[in-house]
Amino acid sequence: MNSIKQDFTIKDLENISGIKAHTIRIWEKRYALLEPRRTNTNIRLYSNNDLQKLLNIVLLNNNNFKISNIAKMSDHEFIKASREVVFKTAIDDRAINRFKLSMFQFDKILFNSTYDDLLQKKTFREVFKDVFIPFLNHIGLLWQTDTLIPAHENFISNLIAQKIQLQTEKLQLGISKSSKTYVLFLPENEIHELGLLYLNYELILRGNFTIYLGQSLPLDNLNYFFKNSSEICFITSMTVMPHDDNLEDYFNKIDNILKDTNHQLIAIGQKSSIVNTENFKSKIELYTSVSDMLNEL
Repeated sequence: MNSIKQDFTIKDLENISGIKAHTIRIWEKRYALLEPRRTNTNIRLYSNNDLQKLLNIVLLNNNNFKISNIAKMSDHEFIKASREVVFKTAIDDRAINRFKLSMFQFDKILFNSTYDDLLQKKTFREVFKDVFIPFLNHIGLLWQTDTLIPAHENFISNLIAQKIQLQTEKLQLGISKSSKTYVLFLPENEIHELGLLYLNYELILRGNFTIYLGQSLPLDNLNYFFKNSSEICFITSMTVMPHDDNLEDYFNKIDNILKDTNHQLIAIGQKSSIVNTENFKSKIELYTSVSDMLNEL
C-alpha cells in the first residue's frame, strides 16, 4: 500500500526494535540479515519488510535462537520458526509489535486482526491495561526520538478510540440517570483524549451516569450544568494543555466557578503534581493517572 512512511533510517529501526544501531550494522555485515538500499550519500534506508523482519529476528533472538543460526535459515524456515515462537511467547509483546507495524504501514486490517485475536484471550479491560497502555507509552518514546510523524499517532489513536467507544456503547444501554453525574472534558486546545475516553468507559462499567464532552472545552461551558439539580463531578485530563505557566490561573478559574456549589472537579495528569491545592475554596482533587483515580473510586 502507499504508506506515508515507506523508508526507515537505522536510527528509526533502533528506536522501534530496541536493538542498537551498532548491533544492526554488525548483523548486516556479518550475517546479511538485512539488505538496506543506500542513498547517494550512502545513508541506509530500510523498507517496511525490513522492519517486520527485524522485529521477528529480535523475537527469535529473545527466545534463545542464536543470530548465527537465524542467518542460516531459509525464508520458509525463518517464517516457520517465527510463527512457532509467536504461539509460545507472551501475547502482549507480540501484539505490541503488530500494532507498531500497523501504525507505520497505516494498516487498519492488521490492527483489527491483532485486536480481535487479543479479545479471544483477554477482556477489553485487560487489553487496554496490558497492551494499549504499554504501546501508547512506547509511542511517547518514539515521539521523543523523531521516529513518528503526527499522521502515525493520529491513525493509531483514532483506531484505539473507536474500540473504546464501541465497548462504551455496549454498556450505555444498561445505565440510567442517577443522583450523581460525571461530566468529562478536556481543556481548551487539548486533544489527547484516549485516557479520558477509557475513564468514561470505566465509570460506566461501574454503573455511573456520565456525560462525555470531549476535546477543547471552554471553562465557561461548565456553568450550563449548574441548572441541573444533580450532584456533578467534572473530570478533566491534562497532557499538553494548559501550559505549565498557565496552570495556576486555570485552576483559579475553576475554583471560582465551583465555589459555593456542591459540585467537584477531578483533574488527571502529570501536570497535576505541580498544582498547589492549599488555597482552593471548592472541592478539587488531583491525580497523576487514570489508574490512580480509579483505585480511589
